[in-house]
Amino acid sequence: MSDFALESSAFGHAQAIPNRYTCDGEDLSPPLRWANVPDEARSLTLLVDDPDAPSGVFTHWVAWGLDPGAGGLGAGEAAPSEGRNDFGTVGYRGPCPPPGHGRHRYVFRLYALERDLELDSSAGKSDLEQAMAGHVLTTAELVGTYGRVSLGQPAC
Repeated sequence: MSDFALESSAFGHAQAIPNRYTCDGEDLSPPLRWANVPDEARSLTLLVDDPDAPSGVFTHWVAWGLDPGAGGLGAGEAAPSEGRNDFGTVGYRGPCPPPGHGRHRYVFRLYALERDLELDSSAGKSDLEQAMAGHVLTTAELVGTYGRVSLGQPAC
């Protein structure tokens, strides 16, 4: 990885997210690792969105305050600061597309920022994006997929 990169040991880019990290499993956040963070980065933020949701883009995780030098987060590990997702809760909530709606893409987007952000846990995606505006050095992206054939049954 020579460019700023985001990866997971649980799934590859554009590959299926294992059941464990979804609403049909343990609903844990997947392990993530980042590399080649720009030297001038002071903090990282993370957004996880489902652009294929029936009602439009649906946000699963709003996180900030990640240490650029940490190298990643373990499975189920909370970010230092987390905001409100579109489920109305704080923290990670895994893929949970409507049964029979086909395979959805889940976009994990990591931003390297030139400064730290001051937000509270009631912050949502739009609050985070507003706070990041003008301070993003670069981004890295990882996409996973997940679908459900019928209620509680993952798609093959």
